[in-house]
Amino acid sequence: MDSTNMTENHLSESKGDDYSLGRVPREKRNMGWLSITNITFGIATAIFYFQMGSVMALQFGAINAIISAVYAIIVAGILGTFIAYLSAKSGMNVNLISRGGGFGYIGASLTSLIYATNFIMYCALEGMILVAAVHEFFPVIPEWALILFFGTIVIPLNWFGIKQLDKLQKWSLPLFFVFLIAAIVMAFMTPSEYDGYFWSYMPEGVQAGGTALLLCIGMQHGIMGLTPLLASDYARFLKPKDMKIGIFAIGFIPQIFCFGVMGGLGIWFGVRLGEPNPGVYIVLLLGIFGVLFTMLTQIRINITNVYSGSLSLANFFENAFKFTPGRRFWVVVTGVAAIILMLGGIVDHLELAMTFQGVFLMTWATILVVDAVIVKKLLKIGPGYYEARQSNLFKWNPVGVTALLISCILGTIAALGFIGEFLQSTAAFFAALLAAIITIVLSISTKGKYYVRKEANDIDKEDYIA
Repeated sequence: MDSTNMTENHLSESKGDDYSLGRVPREKRNMGWLSITNITFGIATAIFYFQMGSVMALQFGAINAIISAVYAIIVAGILGTFIAYLSAKSGMNVNLISRGGGFGYIGASLTSLIYATNFIMYCALEGMILVAAVHEFFPVIPEWALILFFGTIVIPLNWFGIKQLDKLQKWSLPLFFVFLIAAIVMAFMTPSEYDGYFWSYMPEGVQAGGTALLLCIGMQHGIMGLTPLLASDYARFLKPKDMKIGIFAIGFIPQIFCFGVMGGLGIWFGVRLGEPNPGVYIVLLLGIFGVLFTMLTQIRINITNVYSGSLSLANFFENAFKFTPGRRFWVVVTGVAAIILMLGGIVDHLELAMTFQGVFLMTWATILVVDAVIVKKLLKIGPGYYEARQSNLFKWNPVGVTALLISCILGTIAALGFIGEFLQSTAAFFAALLAAIITIVLSISTKGKYYVRKEANDIDKEDYIA
């Protein structure tokens, strides 16, 4: 069976398989912008953002943490809005967009694999925050048992795809806000460790701006590439009539909540309670309800991690090995892989990996946006649509692959501190800028000849992005 027929068979599968290997047909793009924005709140309500805010405020000063949060909202919001537009317009997620968006079908499979490992690692990291909180309250339960339980529970919660995710997030969001308000009220009633206004807190020997601000921005880069790319897994189901308000809502609202609301509250909690770890202070504030709050937030984010991880693995194995067992198989693989990482204690050694992920994700998102906006729309190089079928594509497109490899290698070297302090903290931004320049230069020099091997005549004009 050739890859064209294979993809088309997958397109005709039940909606339970969520079109993991092909374009969502226009008649299936039937979700309102509120529903999709609600699903993306799964990642926005993670306690991880509390932790980032608290750590940055206590180490580098509250004002530096606040400025870096504003920067993160603006940059991630702009990237997220563009990616949501490309996804909603084409009916594809970033794994599929990459095939015809500068990478070729084997080139795109590399991005899918790295993207999948990213979700598996975050799933393990978020899972361990939950395991630590529950173990703190119930030390009699061994950690391995908690890892197996919480690692396994997200698998059935992903079984029925995006419709199930929508229901789970809708049902749990009001509960999340009840717990959040209770934590804020209890923190207000707890005497503050710091006498002044929380935004004026500054550790000894640290000042506003300069190195401390750059270090905060560097921390934000570790997660800033993920939230814009994640939007594409859900924006592809957006109703065409909701396009204008939808792409802005899906692109910006989660960023405002991630970095502004959750990150901002993390800054306030951290300064007020003098504690950087939300797994500790949420349980101290709310007792058993703090454990339930942590459980709720971490399960909310991990079902989105497993969903996106499963889509990426499905793409990689279909692309590279023609292996197509269906999305549910990959849901199990993603969940089990995260459990293995947690049991192996690998999360204790993820700092370097997360540094690379920050560089990789920002670079990849930038290449897709530059390819769409500048290469396809302004320069009119390559086709004005996205093609995902192998029979119509080259294995490799040097434009995206070269831009990604060079930028990620130099960005990682910068992030490790080999090109000076300034570039160490701004490595992801530096890599993204470099990738934008290389993408434009290579697309002009190759004249777009590696985008498609065969022109398609069966793609709806409404799905064209240029």
